Amino acid sequence: MAKAKTTIYVDEDLLRGARVYAARKDMKDSEVFELALRRILGRDVLDDIWARNSGVDPDMAEQVAYEELRASRRR
Repeated sequence: MAKAKTTIYVDEDLLRGARVYAARKDMKDSEVFELALRRILGRDVLDDIWARNSGVDPDMAEQVAYEELRASRRR
């Protein structure tokens, strides 16, 4: 997957927390931010579906992922 460099401004407490999380999980800071964005955007669900069901149509998997995301937000 291609990566793009960007500059963002983040609350200092959030950045400190992200760095602590990264250190505890042996991750890079950027991996923590990617993980958080994937979860917010529902991409973690989509990635999980694709990993478990490689024969599933990607469009169908995306639809199911977004339906699950909407359902979890309603709860």
